[in-house]
Amino acid sequence: MSDAALGHAEDYRDNPFGVSPVKFGMWLFLASEVMFFTGLLGSYIVLRFSQPEVFHEEAQHLNWMLAALNTVVLISSSFTMARAVTAAQDGDAAKTASNLRTTLLLGLAFLVIKGIEYAGKFQHGIFPSTHLFFGAYFAMTGCHGLHVIAGLIPIVKLWRRAARGVVNFEGVELLGLYWHFVDLVWIFLFPLLYLL
Repeated sequence: MSDAALGHAEDYRDNPFGVSPVKFGMWLFLASEVMFFTGLLGSYIVLRFSQPEVFHEEAQHLNWMLAALNTVVLISSSFTMARAVTAAQDGDAAKTASNLRTTLLLGLAFLVIKGIEYAGKFQHGIFPSTHLFFGAYFAMTGCHGLHVIAGLIPIVKLWRRAARGVVNFEGVELLGLYWHFVDLVWIFLFPLLYLL
């Protein structure tokens, strides 16, 4: 394994957590994100079960087929991100760049599909103020979409560096943690909004 692949992992063997401070910081950040989305999802579940018939009726206006396609897109992006992390660990800049580029394209595809879905709602006069269900729908999917965009920005940076032959394993690994979290949030949003 190359020095680039090892990063500075050995510097933290005496650390009580056994990880670098940066990785520990990422885990703390993800814990705060879990609390944020748990609040959103929990609020939605309470509202949904307080008016099950009305929420079910409003949910019929959602396009579950586009959402299912987006689920496949994000799960695929998790796979390519995992491959990017493995390639970065091996110090393989070309494979890291290739997988990060594919992850980037899949992330952009997710946003395009979500944009098509939003445009369809707006064309039919459906806005966040239309009904409580749609207020929750736009809030949760909008927050998730912003998190996708926030993940795409460092993907571009690390992809460009890897394309120049520079592999930052710790950076790719931390980005992988974040990206898998974003994908996991969608795995909860999809059935809650579209299937129940």
